[in-house]
Amino acid sequence: MSRIGKKPIAIPKGVNIDLNANLIKVSGPLGELHQILPPEIEVKAHDNQLEVQRKSDSKRARAFHGLFRTLIANMIIGVSEGFKKGLELVGTGYRAQLQGDKLVMQLRQSHPVEFAAPREIKFELEGTNKIWVKGISKELVGQVAANIRKSLPPDSYKGKGIRYIGEVLHLKPGKAGTKK
Repeated sequence: MSRIGKKPIAIPKGVNIDLNANLIKVSGPLGELHQILPPEIEVKAHDNQLEVQRKSDSKRARAFHGLFRTLIANMIIGVSEGFKKGLELVGTGYRAQLQGDKLVMQLRQSHPVEFAAPREIKFELEGTNKIWVKGISKELVGQVAANIRKSLPPDSYKGKGIRYIGEVLHLKPGKAGTKK
């Protein structure tokens, strides 16, 4: 039995849940999200809590139980508090700036690298080397941050590039550190 799937989800004030047969809509102060549920999963609301239950004990239903409980919990957190992910530019001459809703970065290339923000995502800068990706969908925030990081992943020898804030890199020793 899924331990995560059994846990009830608390509904904070200001968050509205609309349950249909196979669709759940969550709306709150920051926006609205929806999720299509598989036929094996059922969601019940009572006493400001949601319970995710499975209709059968099949392998597919057991696999979806904890997954959809977590997806629904992330939707509730997203519309009430939001999600953010931080990126850091490490290296001489690497910098970022905002032009409207576009993120423009000067990296190793001769031309600036531009990222247009999707409708649900906002970029914020802290100085010229820290980028915050903010939004209500945890999946979309993570994907946009991963796409930005993909434009210049950290170098494995010096650590230069774009990395997540708090990411631990294990640097290779290089030629000087490999004496026999």
